Amino acid sequence: MKRTCYAGQVTAEQIGQEITLKGWVDRRRDLGGLIFVDLRDREGIMQIVFNPQQVTGDLMAQTEKLRAEFVIEVTGMVLKRDHVNEKLATGEVELHVSKLTVLAVSQTPPFEIKDGNNEVTDELRLRYRYLDLRRPAMQANLRLRNQVTHEIRNYMDASGFIDIETPMLAKSTPEGARDYLVPSRVNAGHFYALPQSPQITKQLLMGAGFDRYYQIVKCFRDEDLRGDRQPEFTQVDLETSFLDEDEIQEITEGLLASVMKATKGIELPLPLPRMTWTDAMNNYGSDKPDTRFELLLTDLTEDMHQLDFKVFSEAPVVKAIVAKNLADKYSRKEIDKLTELVKQNGAHGLAWLKLENGQLSGSVAKFVTLSDLTKLKLEDNDLVFFVADKLGVANNALGALRLHIGRTQGLIDQNKFNFLWVVDWPLFEWSEEEGRYMSAHHPFTLPTADTVEFLTADGSSEDSDLRKVHAHAYDIVLNGYELGGGSLRIHTRDLQEKMFTALGFSKEAAEEQFGFLMEAFDYGFPPHGGLAIGLDRFVMLLAGKDNIREVIAFPKNKRAIDPLTQAPSPVAEKQLDELHIEVKID
Repeated sequence: MKRTCYAGQVTAEQIGQEITLKGWVDRRRDLGGLIFVDLRDREGIMQIVFNPQQVTGDLMAQTEKLRAEFVIEVTGMVLKRDHVNEKLATGEVELHVSKLTVLAVSQTPPFEIKDGNNEVTDELRLRYRYLDLRRPAMQANLRLRNQVTHEIRNYMDASGFIDIETPMLAKSTPEGARDYLVPSRVNAGHFYALPQSPQITKQLLMGAGFDRYYQIVKCFRDEDLRGDRQPEFTQVDLETSFLDEDEIQEITEGLLASVMKATKGIELPLPLPRMTWTDAMNNYGSDKPDTRFELLLTDLTEDMHQLDFKVFSEAPVVKAIVAKNLADKYSRKEIDKLTELVKQNGAHGLAWLKLENGQLSGSVAKFVTLSDLTKLKLEDNDLVFFVADKLGVANNALGALRLHIGRTQGLIDQNKFNFLWVVDWPLFEWSEEEGRYMSAHHPFTLPTADTVEFLTADGSSEDSDLRKVHAHAYDIVLNGYELGGGSLRIHTRDLQEKMFTALGFSKEAAEEQFGFLMEAFDYGFPPHGGLAIGLDRFVMLLAGKDNIREVIAFPKNKRAIDPLTQAPSPVAEKQLDELHIEVKID
């Protein structure tokens, strides 16, 4: 029979009606002859009742065989429940069954299909992802994702943007993360790359005259995984012509406000706050600051250089954070753990002081007095942490420590959604691994007019003038996560060539990798800029989760493996031969 409605949508208005429902057995209870089954579908749960006084013995015999996760079809009369269950949307009613059909049987699942089952490992959940996705929480997450993408499309369409698909098989280019390579069968020894983003193709669309492009697009990066990263991810990609960065940010803010209103019922105050990259790094130790709590970094270099303590007096900078009223929360053993944390983030060590009953104690108490710390405005039971190192190291280490303390001491309001723009970025960042300057965003970012003169500098030294070049770049940050990044782009050949030279490209290498883009610049290319927002990360934060696997239907684990399908997996020798590939395993 045809399904009348979803189980989770039956209401008191249907009392007295005969309806048909289809779904999964969530739970079965035998109470002295009466058998109760909770029937589950994507919209929720409804209680159905099998009464031996109202149905045939045949039906009751069938009911005896029902087990969790059987798929069934039931027809019966909607009646008012004797005892209302206020926890269920359908808690006023129940279905008294007159007909039952078992559509599919189920083995005992490897774990109970319910929320909050902390005994189930993530690996087991991913191994049986189709079962895990039956849980109400996972269904809610994916429906939230659908709601977000629906609202994005509505907003972008109404704002005059055109949805255009770009290629999945693209050209491999240097800079950024590692590419996922796809060998070509018909062009021996040649490879496509799965796109890390549609950056170049969307710029070419600007040259083609599509002045407002967008796409909700799958991207790929072969990089180490963590909670907010996956090898394949989805971003909301947009590009515009003839707009400045303020106009692009205004469009983005409208998009974010529209999504927040539709999904959370929150009116986002606009315009969003702006913070320079320099202020973010100096005050929060991060280019994606979490502004839901204070605990800011303070520069004490000038004061500490007056001390007779070489660790401080000879350090490039000395910075500190004050954990207000938390000195009694940290033992020496716990502070040692924090020391390991800052070492993992590049610092050589962590100095500390406690102010208790007006007296200082701690690892540097004999070198530092209260009068040396007036800038910190200390009060009783305050705990001070110091890092003495290069500016970048001190910021990074204390930034990580700040977040750790905020999370573990309950300083963060989990109900807040704090958006902000981080603006005025450096164009380049120094890579210790590469021993050269690399583009902070990507090599197509437009330098600011007042710093472009330094673009001719050699980038092989950390003291190069390239560190003085700033960019028309902007990141949108939410609760300490980089939600998206964008910039104005270079749109002339000569400036793009200078950028490639600064990054260490020879003229021949630049032409080989990006000649098609620079040739396009020769044919009347408009000023343009854009932005990309990480859809997975955005939905994760809206759902109140800390791992994007919770909002992706079939994600990979931390080893970039799909435990369900066991991808990636070996392939047949015949396939490798067709691709002219020989596998070498170390």
